[in-house]
Amino acid sequence: MRLNCREVTRLTLEGEDRRLGLFDRIGIRLHLMICDACPRFAKQVKLMRQAIGQWRQYRDAE
Repeated sequence: MRLNCREVTRLTLEGEDRRLGLFDRIGIRLHLMICDACPRFAKQVKLMRQAIGQWRQYRDAE
């Protein structure tokens, strides 16, 4: 199964809320190897997750 950018975007965001299945993870990884835009999106999602995590730590420390 070959995923398109829209599907990879959806799965990337779903992966923030739940563990994706093996075939979804493999499909995403394969797509990221051939696409220019989706790896940037995945990095942005990761950056946002890290920023939110740091904000929570800062908030909880006060």
